[in-house]
Amino acid sequence: MFKFKKKDSEFFDLFVDSANYFYKGALMMDEVMLDYSRAADKVKEITDLEHEADRINDAIIDKLNLTFITPIDREDIYALANGLDDGVDYLQGTLQRIVMYRTGKAMSGAVTLTKLLIEATEEIIRAFSLLKDIRKNQAQILEATHKIAQLESEGDRVYRHEVAYLFDKEKDPIELIKWKDILEKLEDTLDHCEKLSDMIRGVVMKYA
Repeated sequence: MFKFKKKDSEFFDLFVDSANYFYKGALMMDEVMLDYSRAADKVKEITDLEHEADRINDAIIDKLNLTFITPIDREDIYALANGLDDGVDYLQGTLQRIVMYRTGKAMSGAVTLTKLLIEATEEIIRAFSLLKDIRKNQAQILEATHKIAQLESEGDRVYRHEVAYLFDKEKDPIELIKWKDILEKLEDTLDHCEKLSDMIRGVVMKYA
């Protein structure tokens, strides 16, 4: 009697839009890691990006409030939407610190963590793109979430190595504090990617 397919698609399309903003933020971070002179400009760009991500999140929540029957549980839609939006916030905060601390050229571990973030956000886009048909795409979705977990684990290893290097080699305590904080924020963002993937895995377990 009723057709909900269009509404279902709209929710999932908005998720993918939001995931793309997270990915674009990771690309901006990578540009700054490779060329510090672009940091101030990228902070302005990621602020605009964060506003666009907020707009998408608001659209999801508004649609949620107006939709009687949702394709997945309402609390899952709400958690996934906010989780995606928070990812951009993490990146914005890290870029703001890079400018505030006047870090200069990035240490190699920060560059590596940013590359891992790009890969993780690519997998997040992939997972959300497949959610429209959970049963059909179950294996591929879980493959993407497994890859995110692997990337986060590699991020942990890089983070531990780089912090140990800082305490062993960095003689300037101010530089040590700056980079330890930046590394922590990057690693926290990777942790957040894994939390998002865990949420996606939970949705798959419910509906596959």
